[in-house]
Amino acid sequence: MSLLRTEMASWQGSNSFNSSNGTDLTIGFTSSAVAVFLFGTNFVPVKKFDTGDGMFFQWILCTAIWMVSLIVNLIQNCPRFWPLAMVGGFLWATGNVTVVPIVKTIGLGLGLLIWASFNLLTGWASSRFGWFGIDPEEVANPVLNYVGAGLSVLSTILFLFVKTDIQTSSSSSSSECTPLVREHSINTSEHRNENRNDVSWVDNFSPLGRRIIGCSLAVIAGILYGSSFVPVLYIKDHGRRNGTTYTGASQFDLDYVFAHFSGIFLTSTTYFLIYCAVMKNRPKVYPEAIIPGIMLKYMFCYNYKYLSHILWQLH
Repeated sequence: MSLLRTEMASWQGSNSFNSSNGTDLTIGFTSSAVAVFLFGTNFVPVKKFDTGDGMFFQWILCTAIWMVSLIVNLIQNCPRFWPLAMVGGFLWATGNVTVVPIVKTIGLGLGLLIWASFNLLTGWASSRFGWFGIDPEEVANPVLNYVGAGLSVLSTILFLFVKTDIQTSSSSSSSECTPLVREHSINTSEHRNENRNDVSWVDNFSPLGRRIIGCSLAVIAGILYGSSFVPVLYIKDHGRRNGTTYTGASQFDLDYVFAHFSGIFLTSTTYFLIYCAVMKNRPKVYPEAIIPGIMLKYMFCYNYKYLSHILWQLH
C-alpha cells in the first residue's frame, strides 16, 4: 500500500508538472501571437504623418516609452535599478533612430522584414550559443533548431532582393505608396519652405543608393534590436549564481522595464541634442507626429509586456 501511494503521488506530481508546463506554453505562444500583431503594426503612423528626417519623431517615441515605464516602475513598487539594463536601452534607441530613414528608402514592409529577420537571428544566436556572457539555451531537438535557423537565413537573403518602389518627396510620379511627407503648412512660413525643400537627407541619393542605405540600416537595426535584451538576460543569469555582483537579482522581466527604458530615453535625448547642435538650434519639428508617436509607443509598451510574458513563460 505504501508503494502504491508513493507511485500515485509521483504520478500526480508528474501530471501537475505537465499541466503547468502546458499552461505556460499556451500563455507564452498566445502572448507571442499578440506581440507579433502589435510589433507588425506599431510603425504604421510613420507612413501617415510628416516625420521629416525622423530625429524629432524618434525623440517623441522614446519620451512616451519612458513615461509608461515610470508608471510600470511605480506599479512594481520600484524594484532595484540595475544600470547595466540601460545598455540594452542604448542599443534599442540606436536602432530606433534608423527607422524613419529605412521607411523612406525601402518602405515599411521590406524594412520590417529585414530588420525583424536579423533581430530574430541575433536573438537566436546569442541565446543558443551563450554570447556576451549569458547562459546558452539547451534545446530538445538541435537538428530542428538549426533547420529553423537556416530557413530564417535563407528568407533573409531573399528579402534583400525584393524590389520596392518608394516615392520620395521630390518625385512627382504617382504611386500606390502613401508618401511619408505631405506638403502641409508646418509652423511658420520660413519653416514651411525649409521643410519642403529638404525634408530628408536620403532624398539626395539615387534609387540604388537609397536601397543600399535602407537595407544596410535595416540590417544594423535588426542586430541592435536583437541584442537589446542581452543585458537583462545577463543580469538574470548571473543573479542565479553565488558570488557575483548580480546575485539575487529578480528573475521577473518587468522589474527591468524602468532601467531599460531609461536607457532608451537618455540615448534618444542625447541623439536629439546632438542633432539640434548640428542644425544650429533649428531642428525640424513636426507637431502632427506628436500624438501618433505617443500612441505608437503605447503599443510598443504593450508589446514589451507581452514579450515579457513570452520570456517568462518560455525561458
